[in-house]
Amino acid sequence: MARLIALPLFATLLIASMLLILDRIGRLFDFVITQGGPVSVVWKMLANLLPEYLGLGIPIGLMLGVLLAFRRIATSSELDVMRGVGMSYSRLLRVPYMYAIILAALNIAIVGYVQPLARYNYEKLRFELRTGALGASIKVGEFTHLGDRITLRIERSQDSGRRLSGIFLHALTPRNDWAGVTAETGQFLATDDPNVIIFRLTDGTLIHNRPDFPTPRVLTFSSHDLPINLPRFESFRTRGGKNLEYTLPQLAQLGHARNASEAQRDGSRAEFHFRVVEVAMMFLLPLLAVSLGVPPKRSSSALGVFLSIVMVVTYHKINQYAAAVGERGAVDPLIALWVPFLLFGALILWMYYTLAYVPGGQPIGALERFFGKAWQAIARYLPGRRRKEARA
Repeated sequence: MARLIALPLFATLLIASMLLILDRIGRLFDFVITQGGPVSVVWKMLANLLPEYLGLGIPIGLMLGVLLAFRRIATSSELDVMRGVGMSYSRLLRVPYMYAIILAALNIAIVGYVQPLARYNYEKLRFELRTGALGASIKVGEFTHLGDRITLRIERSQDSGRRLSGIFLHALTPRNDWAGVTAETGQFLATDDPNVIIFRLTDGTLIHNRPDFPTPRVLTFSSHDLPINLPRFESFRTRGGKNLEYTLPQLAQLGHARNASEAQRDGSRAEFHFRVVEVAMMFLLPLLAVSLGVPPKRSSSALGVFLSIVMVVTYHKINQYAAAVGERGAVDPLIALWVPFLLFGALILWMYYTLAYVPGGQPIGALERFFGKAWQAIARYLPGRRRKEARA
């Protein structure tokens, strides 16, 4: 049983993570390239999004792992043999619940502690890209602003940016004078001061002007070192600007803090109960998987697999809506999030009781019959089916 659950479980986690990453990677590349940042930051941003994807993929992986394992032993008649020798469904669920306990502990660590830190780091990387603190590249053929006082334009870039040519630079000083420089080639050099770099220019002309100059000064040079003060970037906010960035203990503390506003308390309590109820549902997923994974007798329909994914995703969306309602203060977060959990849990327990303790009980038997008749009615009007009936 453990081996039958492991393969679809880890396959689902891998496929779900890859699909979510592929969905996001294109947008991240567009964002990073638009902001002129290094491409390597894309992988850092994806790494910080991975805990969020795992928090959603682990429950679905557990569900499909247990469901496909029971479906396999049910369709191969192994389940009938196990039931015939006296093994109850409760006995068969011991191994699935070992998985559920381990994965629930892993999930509470992810959504409670790892995901908030990763979310903050992701937002910090986005902020640094927007402000240029990650070392935004100078775009060829465009005017680039280095702070508020320096404007630079490069015609051509060679050797990975180490050889620049067709250079124009305009700089303002605090004394209200300006300097314009054109040069054939140039390169950036580091200094001992991390806030200052040297722009070494060759074969160019420098024009220096000040309000008290009768005419601008013009200098032709073969080599000129121009120091450039790097702009000072504002610091990113401290962690906790959003409820998503708080850990579970911090949410619990803020939800009952007297010095916090009512909106802050409601938002923190809603986020706290949302995370807890999502993890608590994992202990009911093995029961739901067994109820949907065992098809009716003489049936090989995969309706239960489809229905399980729909139910888990629907419940997740209901929790998101309930958390938003609780955050606004329209309904107490405790009621908004735990009432759907109790209703969904009651439905799962009824389905499991019907399968395990009602003789001949099949919780999705009526749905199987309905979809079977619906497919037969649709198949009558298919072109291939009508030709076969005409030949008959």
